[in-house]
Amino acid sequence: MNVWQQLANGVIMGHAYALIAIGWTLLLGAARLVNFGHGQMYMLGAFMAWWATKATGMPYYAAIPVAVIAGAVLGAVMQRAMLRLTLQQNLVSLMIVTLGFGQIIEGTAGLAFGVKPRMIASPLNETNLHWGPVLLTAQDVAVVVVTIAMFILLRFVMNRGLAGSWVRMVAEDPRLTQLAGVNVAQVYLGIFAFEGAAVALAATLVAPRTPIITSMGFDEVIMTFVVVVLGGVGSVAGSYVAGLALGVFSAFFGALVAPAYTTAAAFLVMIPIMVLRPGGLASGGGPSR
Repeated sequence: MNVWQQLANGVIMGHAYALIAIGWTLLLGAARLVNFGHGQMYMLGAFMAWWATKATGMPYYAAIPVAVIAGAVLGAVMQRAMLRLTLQQNLVSLMIVTLGFGQIIEGTAGLAFGVKPRMIASPLNETNLHWGPVLLTAQDVAVVVVTIAMFILLRFVMNRGLAGSWVRMVAEDPRLTQLAGVNVAQVYLGIFAFEGAAVALAATLVAPRTPIITSMGFDEVIMTFVVVVLGGVGSVAGSYVAGLALGVFSAFFGALVAPAYTTAAAFLVMIPIMVLRPGGLASGGGPSR
């Protein structure tokens, strides 16, 4: 086993997990909502990028904003449909509704794009980079760079920006925030739109590394859930650390044992951590961290 190669694979995989989870991290921290349609939103973002390159012939780089815009619109539409439940903080109903949205998205994507595996053609995948015993592609490097940039940007906005202060206020007390003159419905709309855009961006960068299928959303939402929970509710930094740790763990576990059992092993690690540290790796803070 090439230890350095597996470590590199784990770092890349960890950044991919973190990038996919970044929108859900903000959503859970501010709205206290577990979006079980998150994986299907990722899948749709990947297929939007594939459709843009295949159906219209546009280059891969132009397909990225197409997928991001589609993801933001989908997130906004979902929020509009669930606005009353969100304002009421009806968490059980919200979980069921997001699960239903996920199934609708998956079924619609199956009808529109078919069930055959597809590949997103990315020129970055064709550029190999050698660093000693480690082989990477430019696509791998792009995943890491964009993930780091996104987390730095989100942390800056949450700690320094006006929008970040609104999100923190909503996370603490939505009703009191409404009385303070902040349009809570618009804040929730922005959070959902950000989640949709961020997960679509993740799809355009991560999905070209493997074939995409319309049923891949379930696996993504499971691993994303592990990242979000381990990182701590709404913790930006915790989500990044958890994603990186999970990626390295998954890479070495898959190489030493078997990739098929990686998800089960991740939960086996997560359960005792959550028992000993219920708040996750970054317990003790809110969505601004």
